[in-house]
Amino acid sequence: MIKFLLMVNKQGQTRLSKYYDPVEIGRRAAMEADVVKGCLSRKKEECSFVEYKDFKLVYRQYAALFIVVGISDTENELSIYELVQNFVEVLDKYFSRVSELDIMFNLDKVHIILDEMIQNGHVVETNKNRILAPLLALDKMADS
Repeated sequence: MIKFLLMVNKQGQTRLSKYYDPVEIGRRAAMEADVVKGCLSRKKEECSFVEYKDFKLVYRQYAALFIVVGISDTENELSIYELVQNFVEVLDKYFSRVSELDIMFNLDKVHIILDEMIQNGHVVETNKNRILAPLLALDKMADS
């Protein structure tokens, strides 16, 4: 099960956080800081899977952004690694070369994309066209 997904920049600033497992608000900031520090301090040659407390972290770097996913011990790390790649490809398809600014100024749309892919901590859709269909329909209604 996916516990959370974070998007952070190289300075460690969280740009997106989505939790599927309840975490107290007071603990979130400390946990995010610890998780981000652990991932940002790793070298590019090191593995993208990290054991952290009672779960595992899968992270991937895209330009200035890191996407970090916290998963349970039973979840397949490689499938989550590919899910992150798919998520970025969907963002690229929608935003035409997604950037950190696209995420910051269109956070609602990024959450819609994420919600189409992951529900209750489980992957429900990976097809790019089906993921984008509701968002494109909303855009079409807004243009009318």
